[in-house]
Amino acid sequence: QVQLVESGGDSVQAGGSLRLSCAAVGYTGRRYCMAWFRQAPGKEREGVATLYTGGGGEYYADSVKGRFTISQVNAKNTLYLQMNSLQPEDTAMYYCAAGIVPIWIGSCATNPPSYNYWGQGTQVTVSS
Repeated sequence: QVQLVESGGDSVQAGGSLRLSCAAVGYTGRRYCMAWFRQAPGKEREGVATLYTGGGGEYYADSVKGRFTISQVNAKNTLYLQMNSLQPEDTAMYYCAAGIVPIWIGSCATNPPSYNYWGQGTQVTVSS
């Protein structure tokens, strides 16, 4: 059982930066797709960025390309999301997720049902 714990959410002014962290406990040596999703009130959960723990698999939603960077530190079992040039439309609850990858096909899914484990979320609020 993998447990994910996010941190780093905060309230910032537009143009500011935040770094979200996701600490993972319980990895079994499998390979995973790791992802950041976000969900604003009244909206569907949206895949923001993904990567594959075995290397590659990076994806960014068009709305965050050039502003957000996903990364991992394997030694710490930690996933990060560096968010720069934040805008009010980035306001949402941000979730870390891990999906088991039985066979690597070269890309990670961006739909929530493809992910097996979820964190509790961390709130990001951007004011104008």
